[in-house]
Amino acid sequence: MAVAELPLTELPALVALSHRVLIEYCGDGVELESIISAKTGACPEDCAFCSQSVRHSTDIDVHPMVDAEVLVDAAKTTERLGGSHFCIVVAVQGPDKNLFDKVIEGVKAVRANTNVGVACSLGILTKDQAERLVEAGVETYNHNLETSRSFFPEVCTTHTYDDRRNTCIVARDAGMELCSGGIFGMGETVLQRLELAFELRDIGVMEVPLNFLNPRPGTPLGDSAMLDPREAVQTIALFRLVLPSVLLRYAGGREEVLRELQSFGMYAGINGLIVGDYLTTLGRSADDDMQMLEDLGRPVVNHRAHEGIVSFVPGERPRFMAPGAEKPGYLGRDSAAAIPVTPVKVKAND
Repeated sequence: MAVAELPLTELPALVALSHRVLIEYCGDGVELESIISAKTGACPEDCAFCSQSVRHSTDIDVHPMVDAEVLVDAAKTTERLGGSHFCIVVAVQGPDKNLFDKVIEGVKAVRANTNVGVACSLGILTKDQAERLVEAGVETYNHNLETSRSFFPEVCTTHTYDDRRNTCIVARDAGMELCSGGIFGMGETVLQRLELAFELRDIGVMEVPLNFLNPRPGTPLGDSAMLDPREAVQTIALFRLVLPSVLLRYAGGREEVLRELQSFGMYAGINGLIVGDYLTTLGRSADDDMQMLEDLGRPVVNHRAHEGIVSFVPGERPRFMAPGAEKPGYLGRDSAAAIPVTPVKVKAND
């Protein structure tokens, strides 16, 4: 892709192009999501960027899975902010039976007490676990590929790139919308960032969280220099060009890496925000984000509030087919949204 070779002095021209693509395919609305670290730390994996690994000497507050009541309270806060989704995140390679059962309990409690969509990020999944999540009402599954296949061995050795990719396919084929992205500034090249973008396109992502390395003391990448904020904006623009119709969501590290260029990144292609804190680092206040969106003239949108809440028909697994797609679970080249092709009930909002 020739635009990847443009010097950073041409960044305004690249952003002008990616902004046109954003407006053409997605409009100017911005969706909000909050996340909760429902189980923090003691993860057996060795991801070089992550302070939650038991293999790294980091200073974080480790805690077991929180109770369902804590999840409900956090989800209600998301709802008050106008967020459309609430994501339950646990630090594990993959959930054991005890942890998974607690997650299912929490999902059901959130769905019973709020109107936010529930997403989960639980690590590597089995087919049976994915199907149980769908039955419980989970709409979206997050499992980040993190980086390109060619760079992944520099980041993690305790599981493979295909382990991650296969979980994405399992979640997608079970009927959940697929959320998968990466973290940038770990030493990868611009072309390797593009490699990740095309991989995400190939597996049919609906949402892509863009994280930027905020080096954590005690991790192998703890002494890394932060990414140039202009490169962060360039990354956003390139992802928007490769993935014109997906939800590109600002995620961890944006405050520290982009600093005064966060608004420029919104122009470059961002149409989703994680509001509030991240897993082990603090985000900026929701008020600051709302002010940024107001200054940009970007409205907060909540498609669940406008179009009803999709609930699953008992005994049926919803599959999603995007216009122009080859089969359910895949995006069409120009698709902006997926439509259900198996029975669902739509519950109108009160």
